[in-house]
Amino acid sequence: MTTDNPLSCRTGLPAFDAIKPEHVEPAITAILQEAETHLAQAEAAPLAEWDALMSPLGKIDVLFEYSWSPISHLLGVANSDELREAHENMLPAVVQFSLKTKQSKPLYDRFCALRDSENWSELSNAQQRIITQAILSAEQAGIALDDDARERFNEIAQTLSQRGSDFSNNVLDATKAWHLDITSSKDVSGLPESFRRMAAAAWPDADENKDDATATAETGPWRVKLDAPSFGPFMEHCGNRELREQAYRAYVTRASDGEIDNRPLINEILRLRREKCALLGYDDFAALSLSRKMAADVGAVRKMFDDLLAASLKSGKVELDEITKLANESGHDGKLAHWDVGFWAERLREQRYAFTDEELRPYFSLQRVMDGLFSLCHRLFGISVRAADGKAPVWHQDVRYFEIFNERDQQIAGFYLDPYSRPENKRGGAWMDDCIGRSVTADETRLPVAHLVCNGTPPIGDTPSLMTFREVETLFHEFGHGLQHMLTTVDFRDVSGISGVEWDAVELPSQFMENWCYHRPTLLGMAIHHETGEVLPDELFEKICKARTYRAASGMLRQVQFGLTDMELHTTFDPDGTESVFDVHQRIAEKTSPLPPLAENRFLCAFSHIFAGGYAAGYYSYKWAEVLSADAFSAFEEAGLDDQAAVAATGRRFRDTVLSEGGSRHPMDIYRDFRGREPNTDALLRHCGLTGATP
Repeated sequence: MTTDNPLSCRTGLPAFDAIKPEHVEPAITAILQEAETHLAQAEAAPLAEWDALMSPLGKIDVLFEYSWSPISHLLGVANSDELREAHENMLPAVVQFSLKTKQSKPLYDRFCALRDSENWSELSNAQQRIITQAILSAEQAGIALDDDARERFNEIAQTLSQRGSDFSNNVLDATKAWHLDITSSKDVSGLPESFRRMAAAAWPDADENKDDATATAETGPWRVKLDAPSFGPFMEHCGNRELREQAYRAYVTRASDGEIDNRPLINEILRLRREKCALLGYDDFAALSLSRKMAADVGAVRKMFDDLLAASLKSGKVELDEITKLANESGHDGKLAHWDVGFWAERLREQRYAFTDEELRPYFSLQRVMDGLFSLCHRLFGISVRAADGKAPVWHQDVRYFEIFNERDQQIAGFYLDPYSRPENKRGGAWMDDCIGRSVTADETRLPVAHLVCNGTPPIGDTPSLMTFREVETLFHEFGHGLQHMLTTVDFRDVSGISGVEWDAVELPSQFMENWCYHRPTLLGMAIHHETGEVLPDELFEKICKARTYRAASGMLRQVQFGLTDMELHTTFDPDGTESVFDVHQRIAEKTSPLPPLAENRFLCAFSHIFAGGYAAGYYSYKWAEVLSADAFSAFEEAGLDDQAAVAATGRRFRDTVLSEGGSRHPMDIYRDFRGREPNTDALLRHCGLTGATP
C-alpha cells in the first residue's frame, strides 16, 4: 500500500473526501498484515499484565478505526456499486480476522489470568468490565468449541455478515428503484408546498434554479419516492386514495421480489442464527442476545410488553374509531384501509389541534434548531458547540463539522452532521455512529468524534432546510447518542462512550433528549420563523404539547408489535417449519393492532434493524430505554423545570453519570447513582397520556 492511500492514515480525521473504492483492497490487505503483528504481540504478553496485553490490542482498534470503519460509514452515506464490490471483496478477510481475535486461546487465557489474579481488586471498574466482557465475547465466539464445530461456527459468522450486508443493500436498492410520477395538478392539490418543491426537484434533471427547468413546484411534474421525507408527507396529505394505495403497497412490499428479494435471506439468517446458538449451548438466539443486555431474560421483556399492551390496546381501538368516524363524516364509505389511516389521522389532528406540520415548518429552520439544541446542551451540561467547517474532510458538500468544548474551554470532542436525505446513495433513517473513540494512553489522547446522520428535508433554491417537528425530535435524539459518545470521561476505548453499554440501555440518552422538544424555553428559543423572525406563538406551542399524546396508543402498539415479532422470530419460530415469518407477523399483529396488516404485507423484508443491524432479539430495547429516559426526565420535572439552577445541577449529575461513565459500569448501577433509585414505567405512561399519574 502506498503512503498516498487515504485509508493509511492513523491520526487526525479520516480523509473522507479522498477515499475511493480502489483504495479499499490495498489498504485493508496491509492493515490486516499489520494487525496480525499486533495480535501476536498481545498473545505473547506476560500473564496478568494489563498494559502488555491491552497496548497491542488498542493498536489493532486504531487500524480498523481509520480504515474499515470509514468504508462502512461511506456505504451508508455515499453508496455506490464500486464501493459495495470493494467492501464485499474484503469483508470475508475482515470477518475472519475478527473471529481469529475473538477465538484466540492465548488472549482468552490472558484475560482469564487477569480476572483470577491477586491484583483484580486493584483494577478500576472500567478495566474489570473490559476483562469480563472480553471473556464473555470469546466464549460467545466459540472459544470452547472443538475444531470441527469452530470451523462451522466461523462459516456461519462469515455468511451472516455477508447476508446482513446483502439485506441492507436490497432495501436501499428497492427504496431507490420505486417512484410514482404525478403530472396532474389536481393530484397534488392537498400536498404541502414544501413537498411539491421536493417532489419537483426529484424529477430527473429538474433544477428550479434553471430558466429551462423541466419541473417546478407549481406546475410539476412531481416524483414521489419511498424515502421518509417523501413517503411520509405523501401518505398524510395526498387526497387521491388510489395513489396512496400504490405508494403504500410499494412501501410494505419493498425488497420482496425479483433480484432484490429478501425473503430467502430472512429464513437463511434465522436458520444460521439458530444453528450458531445451538453450537454455543444457548436455547435460542434471544437467550444469546439477552446474555449481554440489561434485561434479565425473555420473560422480563415479555412482561414489559404485556404491561404496555394492556395500557394501550383499548385506547388504540378508540383512536382508530375516531379517525374512521371523521372519514365517514367526510364522505369515506366503510372501514379504513392502511393507506387511509395516515391521511385521516392527519385530518383529525389538524381539526383537533388546528395546526399542521406545514404550518410549523417555517419556524424550524435547521440552523435555528441547531442553535437551540446547542444552547440547551450548554445549560444542561456546561459544554459549548462551535462550527469548525473546513477543519475536517467531508464526503458530501452538505456535511458539516463541529467541535465541543468543556467549561474550561478545552476541546473534548468533535462531530460530523450529515442532515439531508439523498435517496440515490444514502440509506434511510437516522443514526449516530462513532468515528473515533476516546482513549488515553501514555503516548497520546484521542478525542471522541461522532457521525450524526439524518434524512431531513434539504434546502431548495433560496429556501433553507425547514424541518417537520418530528425531524426536530430526530435531531435531538441522535444528538443524545452523540453526547454519550462525546462527553465520556472514560480513558479506555473499549468502554468509553457508547462502547460496552448494554444495547437496551444505549437509547437512554437519545430518548431523554427528545423530551426537551416540549420544554417551553427550549422550543421557543429555536422556533423562529425563517422569513419574519416571529417566535412560535404560545397557542401553537400549547397545541404541540397537547398533540404529543395524539395517537400515542397507536404508536405504542406499533412498537410492541415489532418488538414481539422480533422476539418470537428469535425464540420459538422454526425457519424450517410450516409457519412463515409473515404468518408470525400477522398473528402477532392481530393481537396488538386494531387494524391487522394486509395479507400481502412484507414489511419484514425491509426490517433492517433485526436482519441487517444490531437489534436482532433486541428491538424491545427502544421501549426498554424509553422507560429509562422518561424516568430520567422526570428527575428534572421533580427538580423544577423553571428553576434554572436546579435544572443545571440535575443536568451536571446526568452528565457525570449516564453520559460520562459510558460502558465502564453496569447501566443499572450508573442509573441508580443518577436517580437515587431504579426506574419505573410511571413517567412513560404519564408522558404518553395513558395514565392519570402525576409527577
